[in-house]
Amino acid sequence: MMDADHVLSTTRAVRKRLDLQRPVAREVILECLQLAVQAPTGGNRQGWHFMVVTDPEKKRQIGDWYRDSWYRYQAEGRPEYDQSDPRHAQQPRIINSAQYLADHMGEVPVMVIPCHWGRVDVSGASNMAIAGLYGSILPAAWSFMLAMRARGLGGAYTTLHLRYEKETADLLGIPYEQVTQAALITCGYYTGDDFKPAGRIALDAIVHWESW
Repeated sequence: MMDADHVLSTTRAVRKRLDLQRPVAREVILECLQLAVQAPTGGNRQGWHFMVVTDPEKKRQIGDWYRDSWYRYQAEGRPEYDQSDPRHAQQPRIINSAQYLADHMGEVPVMVIPCHWGRVDVSGASNMAIAGLYGSILPAAWSFMLAMRARGLGGAYTTLHLRYEKETADLLGIPYEQVTQAALITCGYYTGDDFKPAGRIALDAIVHWESW
């Protein structure tokens, strides 16, 4: 088993290297979810739910919605970074791999959709209410990804299918009026070598002590 620092520093968004042919056992997914629900949860709500999708036709339909959402998102344009910014060199590679995932989303071995009981009316809700709901499911979603990584699996944390959240809810029988879908996590084994830490913005540009 990998040590914690290695897992934390090498849990990448796996897109092009996801093995689309190798199945993932139900028991492995359940192991990762058992660890995921050890995550913090606001007010001890434990209102999390996880929709696991392996049915080929359901994945194909969600994949179609995801692909449409990706191309609409891409058409909106991306920010440009200065050449000294590590994001400048990474951007073309990330866009290429994200498009690959969009084109193959319906083929991934497993989709896991983290959900939380309840909905927030974002038009009238306070930031505290919105943060409280998402803060009660996103730590569990990330713990799920870390548990996958520790077991030699990879995936990508995505949100573009939420453009079709209602349609996805109808497809999967999720009670839309009562349950919020927070993300879609792909899950599968990966091909090639191990991962390494990614380039990131230097801490002195983003860490503030006592005042901004």
